[in-house]
Amino acid sequence: MLLGLLIAAAAHLLSARKLQRTITVNVAAVALPTDPARIAHGRYLYSTRGCAECHGSTGTGKTVVDADGMLVIAPNITRGANSATTAYGVVDWVRTIRHGVKPNGQPVIVMPSEDYARFTDEDTGALVAYLQQLPPLPGERRRIELPLPVKLLYAVGGIKDAAEKIDHPLPPPRAQPAAVTAAHGAYVAQACIGCHGAQLSGGAIPGAPPAWPQAANLTPGPGSAMPRYPSAESFLAMLRSGKRPDGSAISPVMPFASFGQMNEVDVRALHAYLQTLPPRPAGQH
Repeated sequence: MLLGLLIAAAAHLLSARKLQRTITVNVAAVALPTDPARIAHGRYLYSTRGCAECHGSTGTGKTVVDADGMLVIAPNITRGANSATTAYGVVDWVRTIRHGVKPNGQPVIVMPSEDYARFTDEDTGALVAYLQQLPPLPGERRRIELPLPVKLLYAVGGIKDAAEKIDHPLPPPRAQPAAVTAAHGAYVAQACIGCHGAQLSGGAIPGAPPAWPQAANLTPGPGSAMPRYPSAESFLAMLRSGKRPDGSAISPVMPFASFGQMNEVDVRALHAYLQTLPPRPAGQH
């Protein structure tokens, strides 16, 4: 009993200390477009790269997880009541999105900024321009409650926040035309690494509730899910329907509401890129 209490106290203390650490990153502002087409592209990125899965279609936030002692309520990112971003300037948006660091220098938790760390300046600018013009609506206040095992793993490094995963000094890539190429697919695939891992080999999602299934192996290695989708058409159908070719449903943990809205160029490019990955056993990072 005493040992358990000591472990619990240590987990609370060490995880809180880690969350309160200050991270210094060099952040430059990006140019924000005023062109309606580019702002519409920012909306497309928001809708298809997972942002709306947590913050909702209007940006007002929502309950993302409420299970197994874990509660994650994503915040309102409009300028309405309970906003987490009212005072955000362009640099603050970039720091949070690309680096996983809040304006006060502390790390974000749960938000998978590693998925967005390699956004080009052009895409980052388009996304921020879209976010800044969201109507100010009342929404959710950020609330995160983690169960003891997750706090303990986070405290000892078994679970990392986004800021620990990101190569902060690495400059962003140059913009490339969107095309059905493996190079563009590699860029699109960055939206997958938060769950499927940096090598896209899947496995247990760090910090996820126990009921969540493991992420699929997207490489051609043992345990791969990709043999089910030999063509871009079959891959596209899966993202649109949330079902495998045999008609069975894939776990709704997969953000089909977002990925299913990807245009055909992005989906076909992603499929082309996944065919080029070196094989890795499922879960091998």
